[in-house]
Amino acid sequence: MEFVFNILLGFIAVVFVFSAVFIVKQQTAAVVERFGRFQSIRQSGLQLRIPVVDRIAGRLSLKIQQLDVIVETKTKDDVFVKLKVSVQYMVIKNKVYEAFYKLDYPHDQITSYVFDVVRAEVPKMRLDDVFERKDDIAIAVKSELNDAMINYGYDIIKTLVTDIDPDEQVKQAMNRINASEREKIAAQYEGDAARILIVEKAKAEAESKRLQGQGIADQRREIARGLEESVEVLNKVGINSQEASALIVVTQHYDTLQSIGEETNSNLILLPNTPQAGSDMLNNMVASFTASNQIGEAMKRGKEDKEKGEA
Repeated sequence: MEFVFNILLGFIAVVFVFSAVFIVKQQTAAVVERFGRFQSIRQSGLQLRIPVVDRIAGRLSLKIQQLDVIVETKTKDDVFVKLKVSVQYMVIKNKVYEAFYKLDYPHDQITSYVFDVVRAEVPKMRLDDVFERKDDIAIAVKSELNDAMINYGYDIIKTLVTDIDPDEQVKQAMNRINASEREKIAAQYEGDAARILIVEKAKAEAESKRLQGQGIADQRREIARGLEESVEVLNKVGINSQEASALIVVTQHYDTLQSIGEETNSNLILLPNTPQAGSDMLNNMVASFTASNQIGEAMKRGKEDKEKGEA
């Protein structure tokens, strides 16, 4: 009996020792109660307690945690939009008591504050401003949460607006607006390019006409100079100006016929005529120029005789 009693006593002692020892993991805090009343906060490592008398009421993680809250609200321009707000928070190490006893459901509390702040800030903004000022929304949420949750032993590390999702029809309308703006800009660029092309083409045509006119003027000037030189040469051999002009015209006539004959694709309209008629036409041309020359010489001599009589 004594042996059995000793074994039973040893077993009880072993159970007592194992019940008195417990381990708290790293980045974790354990809340110990004695007869239902708070007794102490135990940090990571090997810890002791009085079996039966003390019990572990709960454990809290001291790591940074994240809670994603999706809030649907309306903007100033009456557009419904969903915002995803990510809240990063942790239990303050020296306020484990407040975090454990003052607040049962921290996620619900944080969610309520996020809803309250977002639905107070976003209705003041237009949809475009919500995208541009999402950091302002995140800062407002963090400020409100810090003021509220610090009393419950929670520290708000960071708040982020990670997603802004307007209604599908609104997104399609925004895409159409963006596409229209880009098409408008593209049309303006195309119009500018077409205008520049027209202007440059007009400038090129004007320059071409100017150079063409200059070429024609130079050509006529050279022709006139050549005719003048031809007349001077003919005058030196005893042919007067009228006869020289008639000779040049006849020469140019035959040169023209020769040039026409050299072109294989040229079209030539020949009026009813005979060789004799052609010869007569040339003779008449020469006779006309000769008569004109004689009339001019007679008028010149009459003018000279009149001037001598007056003298």
